[in-house]
Amino acid sequence: MPERSDPRDEIFVQERPWGQFQQFVSNAQVTVKVITVEPGHRLSLQTHDHRGEMWQVLDVPIDVTVGERTWSAKPGETVWVPRNSVHRMGNSGEHPGRLLEVGFGHFDESDIERLEDDYVR
Repeated sequence: MPERSDPRDEIFVQERPWGQFQQFVSNAQVTVKVITVEPGHRLSLQTHDHRGEMWQVLDVPIDVTVGERTWSAKPGETVWVPRNSVHRMGNSGEHPGRLLEVGFGHFDESDIERLEDDYVR
């Protein structure tokens, strides 16, 4: 499967009389989720062989690791996780945090390779 370029380059905002919309993807094979991370929790440190992921932080800052970089992604920030990149999200805040996840490529939950997992899965 060819590596997809960073889809954040194709995001655009369209103004309308009633406000605006932000378009993330058009006419591509994708899987879309909203992920809620409870305060004090984090997902496993993981990789995927068959998909890249784009995350848009919705509510509160989310702790993000992609490759060697770890930072606090702010609401409205869009993060690209290339296929096979080590990645994780977590919430060190006091309120639940949500992310919009768009998975590019073949989506299958069994494609997760967990490198570290707080829940021993």
